[in-house]
Amino acid sequence: MDLETYCPVCREEQGHVIVASSRDLVVRCEICGNVKRIPLPEEEKQISVKAIVSSEESSRVCRVELPPKESCAIGDRLVVECGDEYVGVEVTAIERDQKRVKRAIASEILTLWTRKIEEVVVRVSLHDGRTTSPLFLPVTGEEPFEVGGVYRHAGRQFRIVQIKLRNGAVMRKEGWKTVARRIKRIYAVPSP
Repeated sequence: MDLETYCPVCREEQGHVIVASSRDLVVRCEICGNVKRIPLPEEEKQISVKAIVSSEESSRVCRVELPPKESCAIGDRLVVECGDEYVGVEVTAIERDQKRVKRAIASEILTLWTRKIEEVVVRVSLHDGRTTSPLFLPVTGEEPFEVGGVYRHAGRQFRIVQIKLRNGAVMRKEGWKTVARRIKRIYAVPSP
């Protein structure tokens, strides 16, 4: 069944299969086989929702097109329009009725707060026993990192001992993996 519509032969709502589509739809009743034309359903108009896109220390105001009845939640990934540029983002907060909520219907959203996830900077705290040095690794949001893995950046080689995630969880077990967009900080030690 492709859609449900009234069948004049069966004299009730029945499932119909779409046979052809042009200016109208040609549909066939699944029960009696009657074929008829019906007007194309109107496409739901998109609404423009304000989206604040954060990228490290800077933020900018962008727009995202959503169907008015679509649900949006924290953690959803969207593509927003920032002038002539399209950016992949993750929703971090939703503002509705001057309050922050975890989920809302697009038509009720005042502002989506998002962060850029296509390219992220992973912060690494490199501890050598006496001092801790910061490293900043610019990577794609889908770059994998593993506890126990050895990485090289700016001429320094290090081994990851734990990964703190944005949701507050800490990964300590050797072999556990995640992607860069989920990482808040990596704790590492120098590796020979």
